[in-house]
Amino acid sequence: MEVLHLAQKSDFSSTHIPLPSSKSESNRVLIIDALTEGKNQISNLAEARDTQTMISLLKKNPPLYDVLDAGTTMRFLTAYASITNQNKVMTGTARMCERPIGILVDALRTVGAEIHYLGVEGYPPMAIHGLSEQKSDKVKIRGDVSSQYISAMLMIAPLLPKGLEIELEGKVGSRSYIEMTLDTMSQFGIKYTWEENKIKVATQAYQPTTFAVESDWSGAGYWFSLLACADSGELFLAGLKENSLQGDAKVVDIMAQLGVKSTFQNGGVLLQKQEVTGLETWDFTHCPDLAQTIAVTCAILGQNATFTGLESLKIKETDRIYALQQELAKFNADLKEIEPEVYQVIPSVTMPADVKIHTYDDHRMAMAFMPLLTKTRVSIEDPSVVDKSYPSFWKHCQLAGISVLNQA
Repeated sequence: MEVLHLAQKSDFSSTHIPLPSSKSESNRVLIIDALTEGKNQISNLAEARDTQTMISLLKKNPPLYDVLDAGTTMRFLTAYASITNQNKVMTGTARMCERPIGILVDALRTVGAEIHYLGVEGYPPMAIHGLSEQKSDKVKIRGDVSSQYISAMLMIAPLLPKGLEIELEGKVGSRSYIEMTLDTMSQFGIKYTWEENKIKVATQAYQPTTFAVESDWSGAGYWFSLLACADSGELFLAGLKENSLQGDAKVVDIMAQLGVKSTFQNGGVLLQKQEVTGLETWDFTHCPDLAQTIAVTCAILGQNATFTGLESLKIKETDRIYALQQELAKFNADLKEIEPEVYQVIPSVTMPADVKIHTYDDHRMAMAFMPLLTKTRVSIEDPSVVDKSYPSFWKHCQLAGISVLNQA
């Protein structure tokens, strides 16, 4: 197995990090662009493997959409293939075929799509046979499982002959991602209403436009964490906007309590060390992709923080709750469930001389544990998992002066 060794380093001089583009924004824009037959001017698309997979599948249009391990790509293309009345087989990696998709398929079937499973009910692979006639203009979708199901339905809603009303049932998780979808749609001319738990989109046409994808706030979180855990330094993260569509921009507020001051400047944000005031609690319902990063940061900094809103972590690339617990234990920390769906970070008291992190085929596990190098020597197993969202991550670590040694 390939292993990456990171030398210990705790001081960082001024470093410019050219962050990658947001794959969340990129994947939404690519679907909308496909629905407008590519009449837009789209720039700064993400280098992430998920996005590159989406680009390739839309361009080649094969009879089988193999999305690899890209959950967003799986869900968005399932809705896209349905609304464009195509015959497609949807599949992916073994882990992708263990991630549920039944809620989205049920919603698509409600509006008239013909879809059947080729294996286990409720999971890929499945065969899509288009949507020749709209049977209903109303669907109900649980809001607490994955916002990607809701976003997938929203993006095809304007093309449905009767439009669509989506009723969100129960607690709504990752609300910021739904808002990102709607805001992106509005930039392509789509009008909608969202009142209480109902989102309504009338039948209408997307309007071609020019769209530049913002840098990725999820990727920015690892650099916030690095500086929070370091003894000194400052970092400049390029391409971020103060008024972002991305929910993970909340990292600014979280990290302000963990010792990082953010100053927005022309072209990005400057991060500087400041006093740790302490993070007591945080609800990750609307920014779950930050949870691993913040858990590791708190464990390193000695913060007994309490987390909620982690329900969706169990159905990501891996069971991220389990993965965090296993890897935090390697430096005498823990993520303990103190009551149902409420977790407490138990910070490290003693730090071993070196730590080897298993990544569980999960890009965020590899990057979230990188800041451990501020306290000890770190080895990252299967470091290429970062290609899913941030292929240049290890090169950017070298820009920050981190010694990176790759060994087979």
